[in-house]
Amino acid sequence: MSAKWLIAAILFPVAAGALVPVFGIKKRMTVRLYTGAATVLTSVFVWVLIFAASEEGCTLIEFTHNFTFLLRFDGLGRFFAVIIATLWPLTVLYGFEYLKDDPRQHVFFAFFLLSYGATLGVAMSGDLFTLYCFYELLTLSTAPLVMHTDTDAAVRAARTYFTVSIGGAAVALLPVLYLTTGAAGRYSETVTRIFYVLGFFGFGVKAAVFPLHRWLPKASVAPTPVTALLHAVAVVKSGVFAIIRLTWWCFGTAPLAGTFAQYIPMVFVLLTIFYGSAKAVRETHWKRRLAYSTVSNLSYILFGVMLMTEQGLRAGLLHMLFHAEIKILAFFAAGAVLHVTGREYIQDLDGLGKRMPVTCACFTIAALALTGIPPFCGFISKWNLLSAGAEAGTPAGYIGAGMIILSALLTAVYMFTTVRRMYFPGAREDDTALQKVHEAGALMWVPMVLLAAACLLTGLFSGRILELIGKAVSGLVPWM
Repeated sequence: MSAKWLIAAILFPVAAGALVPVFGIKKRMTVRLYTGAATVLTSVFVWVLIFAASEEGCTLIEFTHNFTFLLRFDGLGRFFAVIIATLWPLTVLYGFEYLKDDPRQHVFFAFFLLSYGATLGVAMSGDLFTLYCFYELLTLSTAPLVMHTDTDAAVRAARTYFTVSIGGAAVALLPVLYLTTGAAGRYSETVTRIFYVLGFFGFGVKAAVFPLHRWLPKASVAPTPVTALLHAVAVVKSGVFAIIRLTWWCFGTAPLAGTFAQYIPMVFVLLTIFYGSAKAVRETHWKRRLAYSTVSNLSYILFGVMLMTEQGLRAGLLHMLFHAEIKILAFFAAGAVLHVTGREYIQDLDGLGKRMPVTCACFTIAALALTGIPPFCGFISKWNLLSAGAEAGTPAGYIGAGMIILSALLTAVYMFTTVRRMYFPGAREDDTALQKVHEAGALMWVPMVLLAAACLLTGLFSGRILELIGKAVSGLVPWM
């Protein structure tokens, strides 16, 4: 298939979202049918393109000789698209139940579809300038989702998210211009490395690198379908994806490895791994605890990337996939409890294991996988990251491996203290309010069960997945 079909895959959900107010779609069943059909059709089309699309680029607009709007579906883009096209329909299905009583659900799903198209645009970008454009569109389409509830906390969270995202994008624009205009050939390697570091921290805002992470825990006030995608697929993974592109496809690792351009980002990555896990242990709000966990785990991926070895890159991408399915499952479980009971804090989860057995069992599986207990998928990706760090043979590699082990211990603490509350409630077991609690609706628990099964199956068949990742990034054809 011609690469021109990529633009259709991107524009279809964008157009579907934009037409919601035009068609006046507001009734709940109509919204469900319209959004569900648009999402499924997009995902099916993307999967067809994953297998059939040409790897040749397609220039849609040529502003100047250097600035073009280029789409290309290479191995890394297809890998990211697999995550997007698989998890987005599950989140939409979950969202139908979560937002069934929301009078503004048509507005929510309109922006949800717009965000789908923008995220696919990031995956299908053929050069850094095009990626940057879709990266900014993603900010514009997701900010209204963060503030959907229109509470003071949601508005503040959206303001913080929008401000820091635009600020990060402004910094990231510097290396985009530096590379795209050909200025890199006119300056020393030291200047080139400085621009790389600026790009790392500019895109690192969405990747929640410390101290640029503060927007992410605040954004947990958004409806759970939003936080699930923010933390697992769309925004944060787009930040990680952009850093991978910048490091391996644009600047290249050869001029960066062994210099301050590698060491400075690595220091902040290792600090973020520990900081996010430590904050999660202290946090008592359930969704914010998971948000800090995301902060830490995103830097697991970046650790593999910043090792600047192919083994590190493959291990990082493996964790990018596995963390997506684990974390979206964990947020789904937290959202189901919030939806049914209104309970948001860890200390209020006592005894829920009896009343919401499917939800609590699924969260327990997420806890096992995120901690790194075999045979679940989290163990495999963490093992590969540890191996990549050890085989790198550098102080950063050894320190990073040790930091991942420490973070895994902290993960066990903050995940299993939550599980303990569910199954061993102590004095609160006879809470009369708990007698009215019931399991979440099927539209919520079916996606959770599917994801729980995926956490096990992808762990069992991780060898084949790692082989496919290796093929996806083989060649590492440079963009610049």
